[in-house]
Amino acid sequence: MAVAEKITYTSTPEQVESMHAAFDAALQDIRGDLGQTYPLVIAGEERGGGATFEVRSPIDNEIVIGRFAAGTEADVNAAVAAAKAAFPDWSQRPWQERIAIMRRAAELIRERKFRLAAILILEAGKNRVEAIGEVEEAADMIDSYAAQVEANDGFVRRLDSLDPGERNHSVLRPFGVWAVLAPFNFPHALSVGMSSGALLAGNTVVYKPASATPLSGYELARVYADAGIPAGVFNYVSGSGNEVGAPLTRHPDVDGVVFTGSREVGWDLYKDFSTDFPKPCITELGGKNPTIVTRNADLDKAVEGVARSAFGYSGQKCSACSRVYVEEPVYDEFIERLTARTKELIVGDPTDRDTYVGPVIDERAVRRYEEALDSAQGGQVRTGGERLSGGLFDRGTYVAPTVVDGLPRDHVLFKKELFLPFVVVAPVKNLDEALTEANDTEYGLTAGIFTEDREEIARFFDQIEAGVVYANRKGGATTGAWPGCQSFAGWKASGSTGKGGLGPYYVQQFMREQSQTVVVGDDEPDDAAGE
Repeated sequence: MAVAEKITYTSTPEQVESMHAAFDAALQDIRGDLGQTYPLVIAGEERGGGATFEVRSPIDNEIVIGRFAAGTEADVNAAVAAAKAAFPDWSQRPWQERIAIMRRAAELIRERKFRLAAILILEAGKNRVEAIGEVEEAADMIDSYAAQVEANDGFVRRLDSLDPGERNHSVLRPFGVWAVLAPFNFPHALSVGMSSGALLAGNTVVYKPASATPLSGYELARVYADAGIPAGVFNYVSGSGNEVGAPLTRHPDVDGVVFTGSREVGWDLYKDFSTDFPKPCITELGGKNPTIVTRNADLDKAVEGVARSAFGYSGQKCSACSRVYVEEPVYDEFIERLTARTKELIVGDPTDRDTYVGPVIDERAVRRYEEALDSAQGGQVRTGGERLSGGLFDRGTYVAPTVVDGLPRDHVLFKKELFLPFVVVAPVKNLDEALTEANDTEYGLTAGIFTEDREEIARFFDQIEAGVVYANRKGGATTGAWPGCQSFAGWKASGSTGKGGLGPYYVQQFMREQSQTVVVGDDEPDDAAGE
């Protein structure tokens, strides 16, 4: 099957139309597959027959995505045992073989791009451009991480020697079994990113998808199996956090865990994971991401960048802009223009090609939205501020993109991560005040600035406390990192390692160093030591 080409800003209208036609065909096929029952995948075999849970689409609660096996502690034990048994063979394979298999997986993802994207739309409520982009990002992540292993010669490095007879090497070795716990908001890309980092390093994986988006996880298991990953190397266990997540992360034979999700869950996991001795725990825990707009900003860029970042995927991104600090001389114009731009965004069924804002993931998200509105009393709701109703809106979880200002800058809405299409805006006197407010948070994931003054950009980069920072990004003030282009690293409460996904130091986090020294005889070749 030919791989569908990637659509970029340089694509022709004919290429864009071809993409939409291919997507529409895949969406029609997926609709015909809905409502099936999906098993677990453990040691290369499908396991079902027990209890199941039903997943319905946030687009329309009459759409049943499927019924999924509700994993148990016994299933977790079986999956960990399978991963442990598969580890010696997988870890001892030449790294070139692991790379070849994973690159086949990347190509399969590209071949199945529109099918996978159609699943994302129905299951997670993404619009089609973001869904297709997520699938493309996943394939690029595998290629980027494989290139890291290749460029570092499998992470084997010759070291210096004090004794002429010694041959010294630093070798990064895999840990063993990794638990991979994925979120609902990027159920394909983040599942691929976390699992491929572990697998390329030579580890084996027990993978738990988010309960809202298990079909994307099942499809990933199929991709890996079809790419040639041996039985037991990647195991898929769907189910709840209590029945699957907790016994998985507490299992004594799990050697590492990687998690993307809320600060509360991730922080508890980080504190509780290591018991008898320290074990690696890689977490990305969200953000309360600020954008600064100075008096020297191009307001066209600033308004578009904030709107895209705040309301793309209904604000349900760890990197979404949720608060904006604007210098007083341009405040009135900015807030009026942001309000007008937000009103232009099309909210509706994300399978429609013109929709920009789809539903939020579930009723709990709607309740958080309503609670945020209640707490905004005393401020001014410039636009939005309601759950949408009528027609399709009555069958889904749709809320209006919302802009609020007039609140004190220490208000809870400037502090608490909402994960909603909800942005608060406040005036500031100068850049110093804006930086102080931007840094006054426990989070440190992404941040943006709009200014045409190069010195202000330099000050922002130097003083902002965040791992992913952008200046003048019209396509997304705080969003849009891409593999090999922007590392996605959380500071402070936003991450546990200080090294990010998508970046050049990611795969090494799934490995530990071993220093190898061999004393060789005079007639032995120079490469007698190391791997």
